[in-house]
Amino acid sequence: MGEREEDDEEAWLQLRPVEPLPSQCCGAGCSPCVFDLYQQDLARWEAARASKDRSLLGGKESQSCPSKLSPETFLAFRISAMDKLTKDTYRVRFALPRNSQLGLRPGQHLILRGIIDDLEIQRAYTPISPANAEGYFEVLIKCYQTGLMSRYVESWRAGDTAFWRGPFGGFFYKPNQYGELLMLAAGTGLAPMVPILHSITDNADDETFITLVGCFKTFEGIYLKAFLQEQARFWNVRIFFVLSQAAGLLLDDADGPMVVQRELQLCSRRCLILEK
Repeated sequence: MGEREEDDEEAWLQLRPVEPLPSQCCGAGCSPCVFDLYQQDLARWEAARASKDRSLLGGKESQSCPSKLSPETFLAFRISAMDKLTKDTYRVRFALPRNSQLGLRPGQHLILRGIIDDLEIQRAYTPISPANAEGYFEVLIKCYQTGLMSRYVESWRAGDTAFWRGPFGGFFYKPNQYGELLMLAAGTGLAPMVPILHSITDNADDETFITLVGCFKTFEGIYLKAFLQEQARFWNVRIFFVLSQAAGLLLDDADGPMVVQRELQLCSRRCLILEK
């Protein structure tokens, strides 16, 4: 009888949730965080163990056929295309089933899960595709030489699968809520601004004025250049580029803030500043 109880106890201990490593937290302040999910799973395990009812565990596995996004459960999405925009930056397109929509509101982001050398890592990314895009969503990802997630992303090929959960983010853009939006973005910090730009220029009734100041090293290194040039044709959109290493031009550290200060002084409407 004693051996059976010990075996049963060992079986329960093997089912105990494993506490996440620090690398599994993206650091973006998501709710629920991986540590919140761990506490929920631990409480579920303790209740099941106390009542000796394993059916209460109700494990949540990653779903391979996504039907609806969940902040708690990773869903699998197939990579349909990877475009290399610069030597270290990619635009990645993921397929959605049956021409469905992702369901994010402008300003929200997702969490990507990757595994490198048996180490699980998670990072936050904002889709750059329009909120009403059907059958796909796209993300902009910059890879770093020593980044773990970068190694994972650079291993992707069309047809591979990646796991996402969400949505997250407490900022929700509402049409005509502000007279003007001043967007300050450096590098891939441009990504959160893109869906908001989309939502404003796609809505003929939204008269919000937009000023985007994008900071990049060179003109050739500007992400989504064609899209930004197209957006700049709208009557209520102005776009400026601050280039730190343009050919024949080297800007002082003070030049960027001077551009921003000038735009702030020109804001004549009720203005909201978005900085990334």
